[in-house]
Order: sequence, then structure tokens, then C-alpha cells
Amino acid sequence: MSRKFDLETLITAVSEGARYRGLHPGLVRRVSAQELAKGRGFKDTVKAVRSKLHQVGGAYQEDGLDFPRWSLEMDELAHDRQDEALRSFCRRVMASHVSTRERLPLLDAFFPTVLEGIGPLHSVCDLACGLNPLAAAWMPLAPDARYTACDIYTGLVDFLNAFFAHIDLTGEASLCDLVDGPPAAPVQAAFVLKTLPCLEQLDRDISLKLLQSLNAEHVIVSFPAQSLGGHGKGMRENYSARFEALIAGQNWQVRRFEFSTEVVYRLSR
Repeated sequence: MSRKFDLETLITAVSEGARYRGLHPGLVRRVSAQELAKGRGFKDTVKAVRSKLHQVGGAYQEDGLDFPRWSLEMDELAHDRQDEALRSFCRRVMASHVSTRERLPLLDAFFPTVLEGIGPLHSVCDLACGLNPLAAAWMPLAPDARYTACDIYTGLVDFLNAFFAHIDLTGEASLCDLVDGPPAAPVQAAFVLKTLPCLEQLDRDISLKLLQSLNAEHVIVSFPAQSLGGHGKGMRENYSARFEALIAGQNWQVRRFEFSTEVVYRLSR
């Protein structure tokens, strides 16, 4: 006989998994409610919720993200973001997250290229940021720059706030569920890096709504050019075709940039 259960029981069961304890509670509740409504058995529903959360962000979050240890290590380093030891630390930490690890070979050229002609940046909003804020030293930021970042993992958000304080960068990281909308504050540039395919696991129609709702002069959007396993599979062409059809007719000036592991669009109002 199938087990009867309610939403709170489901959320508790999902959150017992080590990979799901530090997730944005509102996101866990949203996905749990959606899967509960499908009327499957308890074990199948827990599995479905965890699978969806994995697709949204867990696939990029590998084991071994030791934020407390990294914070202690960072405390021993210089505060100057151009210091070689600090930059080496940032590279090593970014290598622990799939999305930023893929960008490391491109790091010296990536931000100067996609931000050419619009820097120095006085305000940035980094959506579903992962460890990308650790690349601040490679970005053309103004001395008075404010860096706002958001993600769905509590431990990551806490670490990023410690990082901002350490390098004396005015910034704030917070938990956010982008299905509810992005931060409202106006910014010079918003980063939406390899994020839209993940968000579409929650809402198939979210991409254009999110881009239109951003209060940003420039929006940097990117897509992976290969799978997590390193295979191309026509991803570059498929993502490009879909995105270009999506933004056709919108009032943006569009520039496209090609990198070995990433396709980038800059949308300017």
C-alpha cells in the first residue's frame, strides 16, 4: 500500500540528503509542491524532487566544496585582489566548480573581451553566480564598484560575503530563487552565465521574462558549448539558434562572442 505524506514530510525527506541541506528553502518547497501534485508514491516523489534540484544546480556542485576551510585559508592571504597568491587561491577554488573550471583557461581574455567598451563597471549583478565572483580580479571593475551576487546555496553565499569583505569589494551575496524574479536594483552589467538552461528546468518560459525584467544597461548571457562530460553534441549551434530566435525583435543591441567552451551574448539597451 502506498504511503500517505504531505508537503512538509516530503521537504524533510528531500533535505535529509547531504547535497540538499543547504539549498534555498523556497526553491526546495516550490519543486516539492510541483512534484507532490503529480500523485506519485513517496520514494518516487523524493527521487523526482532531488532529480529536479540536481538539474537546476546540483550538477554543477561537486563534492568537496569546503567553504569553511577556504575561508580560513583566505584569511592568511593578502587583501589586494591583484596579489599573485590571492589570484592563485581564486583559481584553485574556481576549479572546484564545473562552470568556473571550464572558464579558467579563458579567464585572462574572457571578461576584457565580453565587457570591452563598457568598463570600468561601477555596479554588477551576478545571477546564479556560483564561484564566478572570485573572478573579480580579472574584471574591469571601478574602484567604487558594487558587486551583487545571488545563488541557491547557503554555504556558497556565506563564503562569497567573506570573500567580498576580504578583498575590500563593496558587495553582497544572497540567496535567491530567480523564478520569483531578479534583484531590482539598477546595475551597469548583469551576468547570466550558463544559467538559462538550468532555470528552464523550473519554468520553460522563464528566459525572456528574466532578461526583460533585469534593470541593467548590459546583460551578459552565456551558454555552454559542451556537456559536463566534455562532448559538443551540437550544443553550441542549438543554444545559439534557440536564443537568437528568443531575442529576435527585442530592443537590444546584440554582440556575440565565441570561446572554446562557451558562447556569449551581450545585450545592451
